[in-house]
Amino acid sequence: MILVAGPYRSGTNDDPILIQRNVDAMNETALRLYEMGHLPVLGEWFALPLIETAGSKATGDAIFNSLFHPVAIRLISFCDAILRIGGPSQGADDMIRIGAEHGKRIFMSLDDVETV
Repeated sequence: MILVAGPYRSGTNDDPILIQRNVDAMNETALRLYEMGHLPVLGEWFALPLIETAGSKATGDAIFNSLFHPVAIRLISFCDAILRIGGPSQGADDMIRIGAEHGKRIFMSLDDVETV
C-alpha cells in the first residue's frame, strides 16, 4: 500500500477549485499506482469524511485541523511506502519525514515505483 502525499491547500488560498485540482492530481497518481499493481491510498480519502461528520464548517477550522494531518499520520503505519507528488507542501513533506522515520520506502517520483 502506497500513500500518495501531495499538496492539498498549499498555494490555493483555500480556493475550492484549486484544492480540487490538487486532489485530482493525487487521485490520478493513485490510479496510475493501481494500474501498476499497487494499492494506493490518500489521507484525504479517510480524513475528509471524518471532518465533515465531525461538523467542520470551513477548511482550516479547529475540527478540520484536529483531523486532517493526524489521520494521514496514523495511516502511515499501515502503508509500505509513500510517494511524494506536486509542489510545495509542508504537510506532504511531513508525511515523507514521518514515513522515513518509521522505515517506510520513500518515492519522490512515480518513475521510481516498480510495477508489480
